[in-house]
Amino acid sequence: MATANTVAGTVPELHYGAQELKAYIPRATQRGFIAALLILLILLGGYSIFLVASSAGLKKGPPINKMKLTNIPPPPTQTEAAPPPPPTTAPGPAARAGTPVPVPDALIAPDVKDFANVDEISRASTTGGDGNDQGFLGLASDVDTEVREDEPNAYDFVPVEKEPYIDIKDLQRKVVYPDLAKRAGIEGKVNIRVLVGKNGVPKKHIVESTDSDLLNDAAIKAVMSSVFTPAIQNNQPIDCWVSIPIVFRLR
Repeated sequence: MATANTVAGTVPELHYGAQELKAYIPRATQRGFIAALLILLILLGGYSIFLVASSAGLKKGPPINKMKLTNIPPPPTQTEAAPPPPPTTAPGPAARAGTPVPVPDALIAPDVKDFANVDEISRASTTGGDGNDQGFLGLASDVDTEVREDEPNAYDFVPVEKEPYIDIKDLQRKVVYPDLAKRAGIEGKVNIRVLVGKNGVPKKHIVESTDSDLLNDAAIKAVMSSVFTPAIQNNQPIDCWVSIPIVFRLR
């Protein structure tokens, strides 16, 4: 019993129940309402100060002049000069329509007996002329015009009965060995692809392959200065490409 009384004496006695809660709730509610009201007043005051400060910093625009439509003055009158009168010209003959009447050939004028065809009408001049037909664009019909044929591609297939021909041995005799290549002891072969014309004369050349650039000029000179037998297609000579090998050998 003594121990229980001693422990009970050390712990303070608490009074907490329904009566105490009923007394505490009105006081707490009042304090909360006052605190919320103060916070709301502070926020409203700060917002008002912000609006006053921002409105003071804005620049005022130009004044607006309000005008009613009934007060608008009438537009200024524009005086335009009267257009000039049309030129006075003598009236032409009245247009007449009717059925054409055949006229005997004896009564037709010599210059209207022959009617122009469509090709002659298309070349007729609006400024008149002496009656001589100069052909299309004023060119006489007997003017010789050169027809330029397209050259074949160097490596296109062209069906021919006979290809361009030249005696390779005779061509090799025409080759002049370059002195620089001879002193350097350079030997080799140069393949020249040449376009042979209808008359057998070379027109163009291409160096297909070479063992030394020092040999190219001599091979080209020998090939381009020769005359070939032209290629034959449908019993007619044509332009045709052919490859010619030129061999350089030191004796």
